[in-house]
Amino acid sequence: MSKSARSRATEPVRLTDPVTRLAGVGERIAAQLARRGVYQVADLLWHLPQRYEDRGTVRPLASVLPGDSVLIEVEIVETRVLRHGKARQVALGQDDSGHITLWQFGRFGELLQTGRRYLLFGEVRVGAQGLEMAQPERVQSAALESILPVYPSTEGVTQARWRALIAEALTVALHELDELLPTTGLPPPLQIGALAALQRLHAPTRALGVPDPTDPARVRLAVEELMAQVVAVRAQRSRWVRQSAPVFREDSAFWQRLLADLPFSPTAAQSRVLAEILADLRQPHPMLRLVQGDVGSGKTLVAVGAALHAIDAGYQVALMAPTALLAEQHARNFARWLTPLCVPVHLLSGQMTAGTRRDVLAALQAATPAIVIGTHALFQEAVQFARLGLIIIDEQHRFGVHQRLALSDKGALPQGEGLRPHQLVMTATPIPRTLAMSAYADLAVSIIDELPPGRRPIKTTLLRADRREALIERISAVCRAGRQAYWVCPLIDASTQIEAEAAESTAARLTEALPHLRIGLVHGRMSAAQKQTVMAQFQAHALDVLVATTVIEVGVDVPNASLMMIENADRLGLAQLHQLRGRVGRGSTDSYCVLLYDEPLSDRAKARLALMRETQDGFVLAEADLAQRGPGEVLGTRQTGLAKLKVADLVRDADWVPLARALADQWVAENHPGIPALLQRWVGVGQQYGQV
Repeated sequence: MSKSARSRATEPVRLTDPVTRLAGVGERIAAQLARRGVYQVADLLWHLPQRYEDRGTVRPLASVLPGDSVLIEVEIVETRVLRHGKARQVALGQDDSGHITLWQFGRFGELLQTGRRYLLFGEVRVGAQGLEMAQPERVQSAALESILPVYPSTEGVTQARWRALIAEALTVALHELDELLPTTGLPPPLQIGALAALQRLHAPTRALGVPDPTDPARVRLAVEELMAQVVAVRAQRSRWVRQSAPVFREDSAFWQRLLADLPFSPTAAQSRVLAEILADLRQPHPMLRLVQGDVGSGKTLVAVGAALHAIDAGYQVALMAPTALLAEQHARNFARWLTPLCVPVHLLSGQMTAGTRRDVLAALQAATPAIVIGTHALFQEAVQFARLGLIIIDEQHRFGVHQRLALSDKGALPQGEGLRPHQLVMTATPIPRTLAMSAYADLAVSIIDELPPGRRPIKTTLLRADRREALIERISAVCRAGRQAYWVCPLIDASTQIEAEAAESTAARLTEALPHLRIGLVHGRMSAAQKQTVMAQFQAHALDVLVATTVIEVGVDVPNASLMMIENADRLGLAQLHQLRGRVGRGSTDSYCVLLYDEPLSDRAKARLALMRETQDGFVLAEADLAQRGPGEVLGTRQTGLAKLKVADLVRDADWVPLARALADQWVAENHPGIPALLQRWVGVGQQYGQV
């Protein structure tokens, strides 16, 4: 052994050391631990148990639920040796509250004996005769047993290895773990230090019992983690607002001319939100504002108002949409309103000719005040803005924090001005309050909570999938009245794994059943040009019925469409169903949405579909969706910008989010010296919020 190696071997292990410093951890084990995000000794501390095995408390059979790993005490009332199959013996055990079937496998070991009582530990399942336990482990004395943590694992790392490594990490933490939050001045559940909380969760005692989600130890760590998430996003905002931005005038001649030409007046909610935006645009630092508005609430007009104030001040505006289809629709809407004002509207898409593209790029580089609309193509190196003053991002959650801030870097004005563009992000996906307080803590939030006059509620009904033929006459009647219909299917092709209707087979079936109607088909495997052609035909009423996958979920605006059918509605989340339903009800006529479902329905699916029928409030549906599916499914973990939470749960810990946010704001305001350690502990070295 070299002198330096001997020196390292005698040095005490530190939390920042690689896990290879721990006994028995070589390169192979280290690689396996890395699959679970464990690289340093400190990472072991935050690798928390997913459940516990209470081997010291005897549970009556009547209290046991399937999936529980429990200690039971039973008398064997019947045994039967098996001659065929993998099992050696099956036995029937009972206590005062019930009975259980016990299966024993393997060639060795003593078989359970009729008439004897045993302490047995194992996982309980449901079998043909009720509760079952396979290969029960015999326990000599409950008094000698303990509560064992069970960790999320990976191939090659046993539970015994996890427990040993984490015990060693806890020993290191005794001398090294910093207490970042005080234990005084906080609510009672938080009056426990981080080290004590970790000891409680990793090594629970019989005296205190099994930790549950309300345990002060878990709550203490969850609040610290939520605080770290908010600090990370707040810190990004703090860096952002310290930069300079162009200051726009309070009024715009372009906007006043547009208002005079509109055949309607903006709603009170639209006027209020635009006033909030304009107040930001008059500040010398960049605006960061999120506008939430339910489907059809008029977000586009608000965006036009903000854009015209930037144009009037001599700046360029970039609008980024998540799909080419939506970008093209925005370009048409903006052009319809702004061309009479002689305001240039450019579309930057993959389908344009090379010559047209060169003209658009040249206009942007010439500092001509204009609006350019595109998808993520706006990030391309060739796209250079000479005087970008405002960025508008539609359906922000489909891009993610990196892309939102990267476009701002591209739009930074030349050194002579040293200015950053303002940012306005919009979404028709209502964001639950808890999620907005953490994932969008860097944004000021405005809500358009009013629909334009004349918009009628959409009548939602449920229909069993085997009755879908009853819809044929309904479609025919709607189209005879001059209206149009959507039929949405989750898949493109039929699948043997998932019993879902395929768009292609549905289109073929409708074409055969309704030969007098014009049926169109659009799905994600079509090229952008093909999708654009079909959608243009539907918008021009050259098609009566559009069969589609969920590619039409966002932004498609066809006021003449009044009937929406959604196949396999029980498989979709509430937010997605709400978005799809919002494709109708955009005109002045009565509109309908039919949710088709397969039986049997789970209780959860029944409740979800019933809620769709009962309410059209997107925020009510968003809260329910978050409670059922979690933030990663509602908006996508990558899109929200949230790091993967280790301890906290945004649904379970919703009541603690305001406290975590208040603590975070206090730390950011004070520029607290503990911020780097807090971010290192919970967000990690990546700190994606600050790396853009």
